[in-house]
Amino acid sequence: MDFIETQEQLRALYGTPHDVAIRKQMARLDPHAKGFLARSPFVMIGSQDREGHADVTPKGDRPGFVQVLDDTTLAIPDRPGNNRLDTWKNVVDNPAVGLLFMIPGMNETLRINGTGRLTADADLCARLGMNGRPARAVLVVAVAEVYMHCAKAYIRSELWKPETWPDRADLPTLGEILRDQLAMAETPEALDTRLAEGYARTLW
Repeated sequence: MDFIETQEQLRALYGTPHDVAIRKQMARLDPHAKGFLARSPFVMIGSQDREGHADVTPKGDRPGFVQVLDDTTLAIPDRPGNNRLDTWKNVVDNPAVGLLFMIPGMNETLRINGTGRLTADADLCARLGMNGRPARAVLVVAVAEVYMHCAKAYIRSELWKPETWPDRADLPTLGEILRDQLAMAETPEALDTRLAEGYARTLW
């Protein structure tokens, strides 16, 4: 199998991008980007460690949980999780981040690239808290690139069409998956119950 190894090979295969695809990239948040962020309950954060090992992690909360501090700065609160800290460890070593924001039912997405720094500033964590609990930490992102991404991937995948979704009952539960992958002695039902109890206690 031959692989594409140079920028020239890549461009020869795909050709020149449309002028709009180039010009749509902005260096700051405009009113449309701010409006999208105010309605988005979900973001995927891409990061890399200093050796280039990549990670993508989801972050979600009520719409608008990611706040705009100014035209070139975002604040993403962290909530209780599994404490692996994959993304946060990457950001400490390599601040480059790529963000993909989604709004359920909307086929277009908002992409933001920039650099991130993690803070446990008490005032900011309290400001971005939920249900009386401050954020565990906050990722403050300096925006470098902002642009809307077209709908093709969502149209092809029919992501937001419930009639195309698989029956959840046909898929294994997380308890079943963990039992099999980790050879755990607990039953899947017991694991699923424990997971559900943990979710109820530690969402915020």
